[in-house]
Amino acid sequence: MVSNINFLLVGNSRLHWAKYSQNQSKFFHTKKEQNIPENIDLDKLIWASVGKLPNFSLKGENEIKTKDIRLSNLPDYFGVDRALACLAALHIIANPLKKDLLIADFGTILSITKLNSKGSIIGGQLIPGFLTQLKSMEQNTKALKVPQKYAIPTKNFLMNTEEAILKGVINSLNGVINNTFNPFKDILVTCGGDSQFLTKSLQIQKKNIINSPNLVMEGMIIHYLSLKQSL
Repeated sequence: MVSNINFLLVGNSRLHWAKYSQNQSKFFHTKKEQNIPENIDLDKLIWASVGKLPNFSLKGENEIKTKDIRLSNLPDYFGVDRALACLAALHIIANPLKKDLLIADFGTILSITKLNSKGSIIGGQLIPGFLTQLKSMEQNTKALKVPQKYAIPTKNFLMNTEEAILKGVINSLNGVINNTFNPFKDILVTCGGDSQFLTKSLQIQKKNIINSPNLVMEGMIIHYLSLKQSL
């Protein structure tokens, strides 16, 4: 039996952790400058990375790379986070009608990846994420600032500048989802740091939408356990 294993995904802005013990998983997230969480053995830590590596040492032989993921038609240049999210969705999402799976990872980048029910990658899109868009407005204009609160405006046309910024960015992300998701043919699975907040704002048919914030980390665990079982 596999137990007491720790996992790390190095993201673009945060570190994402999972602790697996006795068929139970616990997920948490830290900033890159924070200390290593207690009881983490770096020599045994299973990890993957899509961002700049932290300032502590990670063992190369414990790294999960895209080429290690068992999915059909998966290019090696795909981000390992996208591959792991697809692997997890394929294993944990009930799909009796054999629909395509559409994975929307709301992080620094909104990555959209589509695969069929047999686990073959169809393709996807990459879009600047929620905070990335907000920060870009602040960096590239004189007067616009990142809003301090993220309450979703109900109206489409706003007089308040912060509300107008929020609504515009949310509509841009929702528009991509609306344009790519067909609820009659697809199951939409949302994940990532902003997914719980943004899933609520999706102005589309609610059927066949599943929010699984830690899908990528679940994919790491599934990948690791499948390797152990095959030994």
